[in-house]
Amino acid sequence: MPQLRRVPLADQAAEVLLGRIRAGEWALGSKLPGETTLAPQLGVGRSTVREAIRQLAGRGVLDSRQGSGVFVTALDAPEDWEQVLRRADIVTVIEARIAVEAEAAALAAGRRTPADLRAMRRALDGRMSEGQSIEEHVNADMALHRAIVAASHNEVLLDLFDGFVPRVRRAMVEMLRIRPVASESEDHAAHVAVVDAIADRRAEVAARESRGHLDSLKAALS
Repeated sequence: MPQLRRVPLADQAAEVLLGRIRAGEWALGSKLPGETTLAPQLGVGRSTVREAIRQLAGRGVLDSRQGSGVFVTALDAPEDWEQVLRRADIVTVIEARIAVEAEAAALAAGRRTPADLRAMRRALDGRMSEGQSIEEHVNADMALHRAIVAASHNEVLLDLFDGFVPRVRRAMVEMLRIRPVASESEDHAAHVAVVDAIADRRAEVAARESRGHLDSLKAALS
């Protein structure tokens, strides 16, 4: 069995256990051996094993059940969301935005409130304010897209969108500095079309307009 040599030992122990799970030593739903078995295998004390198990439980890989033992609940640990986004190509991020925002627009068409509509209309006006810098325009654009997702009243979709914002914002600012939008009026009309479809409770149209706008953005960034 791999032995641990460097500190912090609990972090090392967690990675060794995760490696063994990834390698298929324990199947999904199976019970891990007890601390008295794992500790000598890893070359650490039982308290270190307990801390390693706690770490993996926090990452969703293990579940420690009182009186029953420790069970495998996932065969790998998801990467940190920010690290994934930092590494992802911006086009890949836009593709993920399409999945999130087209669905959010459809949901918003059925769930939007008068307050949601007011927020979207205000954000629309904010996109076209006179004398905006590129950064201010991008911030206003992100505010509109967020208002649309918020109108879906789906917290998971909103959390996903908020995760995209820093990566997308930087890319949009850089792109607009090099290559401004060919027609600001057409770009704004595309946003108006999404909001109007949501206001009219036309879910399919809202999703189609949202997807079409983001597909155009993807093409511009490719």
